[in-house]
Amino acid sequence: MQDSKILLSAEELTCIREERILFDGLSFDVRGGDIIQIEGPNGAGKTSLLRILAGLSRPYAGDVHYQGSPTSDVRDDFHEDLLYLGHLPGVKSELTAEENLAFNLSIAGYNDVDIRATLAKVNLTGFEEHPAGHLSAGQHRRIALARLWHSEARIWILDEPLTAIDKRGVAELEQLFLDHADRGGCVILTTHQDLQLVGPDRLKKLRLEYQFD
Repeated sequence: MQDSKILLSAEELTCIREERILFDGLSFDVRGGDIIQIEGPNGAGKTSLLRILAGLSRPYAGDVHYQGSPTSDVRDDFHEDLLYLGHLPGVKSELTAEENLAFNLSIAGYNDVDIRATLAKVNLTGFEEHPAGHLSAGQHRRIALARLWHSEARIWILDEPLTAIDKRGVAELEQLFLDHADRGGCVILTTHQDLQLVGPDRLKKLRLEYQFD
């Protein structure tokens, strides 16, 4: 069931990169139950917006609020309620798939986890002990995404999570997004793929366009 509570708010955000305005005066609310796709051409500021929402970059102007308070004032609470996966999977090539996932989950405080069962959910059975440096880009992405199956964070911010994922994996992730939203969480993502399971009745879209002088 969807939750109408506002989890995250963007207030009059302006982002400037290399003396070019990517977006200006951007405001919107993200509520429990929302699945929001950030759209726009390459270079329009999609990744920049996600990083600002996650607190990894500062806007030129404006602010981001978590449950009504500036994220800078409630940083610890906000980070505990946030899972951010960037465009790069953040996988260490010298560690195995199993070691990578165990390391990332332990950082988030999840230590009592069946790592192999979790890797099976992302179709990595048989690759658990392979060094990540020997795996494909799609398999790197799967190692990173496996964290979603154990995350208790309500706010998921995901930059191109479906890149290099096959159709079966995409369907499983979409169902995971729906389940997370139904539990009162939210998903904010970028993707160049059309979502199939998350229909127009559930998906909200925010489009960024180039800002020309």
